[in-house]
Amino acid sequence: MDAPSIGPLEKKYVLRALREGFVSTYGPYVGFFEKEFAAFVQEGYPVAVQSGTAALHLALHQLGVGAQDEVIVPALTFIASANPIVYVGAKPVFVDVDPLSWNISIEDIEKKITPKTKAIIAVHLYGNCCDISRLVKVARKHKLFLVEDATESLGSRFAGRHTGSFGDYGCFSFNGNKTVTTGGGGLVLCRSVPAAEHLRLVVNQARPGVEYTHTEVGFNYRMTNLEASLGLAQLERLNGFVRKKSLFREIYTQGTIGLPVCLQKEYAQAESCFWLNAMTFENAKIREKAQEVLKSAGVPFRRIFAPISESLPYGWADKKSLLNTYDIYDRGLCLPSSVVNTEKSIHDVCKAIQKVFA
Repeated sequence: MDAPSIGPLEKKYVLRALREGFVSTYGPYVGFFEKEFAAFVQEGYPVAVQSGTAALHLALHQLGVGAQDEVIVPALTFIASANPIVYVGAKPVFVDVDPLSWNISIEDIEKKITPKTKAIIAVHLYGNCCDISRLVKVARKHKLFLVEDATESLGSRFAGRHTGSFGDYGCFSFNGNKTVTTGGGGLVLCRSVPAAEHLRLVVNQARPGVEYTHTEVGFNYRMTNLEASLGLAQLERLNGFVRKKSLFREIYTQGTIGLPVCLQKEYAQAESCFWLNAMTFENAKIREKAQEVLKSAGVPFRRIFAPISESLPYGWADKKSLLNTYDIYDRGLCLPSSVVNTEKSIHDVCKAIQKVFA
């Protein structure tokens, strides 16, 4: 349901890298990939890394977040949004989400800020833009860092600007299931040249170019040239991917008019590139019925991300304050959204959903 679109261009670029012997971290293709990414987003200074999780870890590390600090993060997201907070020794503080956009609730953020709060991680869930302008104002008001988890939202814009370009750092993922893939891989979008230069140092074990010399504790978070060569081909096709994602969203919107279902709502200034299209049904019983109908029709689907507070490492979280998160999980499903789908296949999904209420 979220398979990558790999074609002749990707094969051509990967084979070129193989022929030239640039398969690991040494070679020109990572730099080429960063340059093309910068041309697409038109803001910031990108540093390619090994995963979206690594990108979030590096952003928090770069901001100096550590022990005794708290970092606000939505409870409705993939667990990788929270784990890097623990990597740096800080405590994740889980907040609820807006019931319509499913993105981080600004009202709940305000309730949960404490003297220990140092940063907010804003997740553009499933590619749907957060109310990022308001989040920037909240962060400035409380003198907090803002990290954008844009791992699912490449191609989304808010007020004409790409997601990932509003916060202190923007973090992207190029996992095999994302809109653009490098197989694995991620990227940190920095706001300044010095920040990007420092990140390039620490992702390479903090080695400044002198063999076996290391200036600080670093990480082995470099993207490989083989991955970057695949990503270069994908970036050339990205505008086409975005157009197709937009078409699929419109088909889902029109194909479910009049049905008691709800797609994620966009904010007024958002132009979201939905990595996944997801919807909620009236209640869990109807959601279960929808799963049966979709399965019978051969339509792949997936449950909404489970609240992170349901995961064993974070079971201590206060679930009573996460009512919208649990409600959306209880009633929601993710639907086929990969660009390898055809218009007909998405129309067929809508017909299957219509049968749920026939």
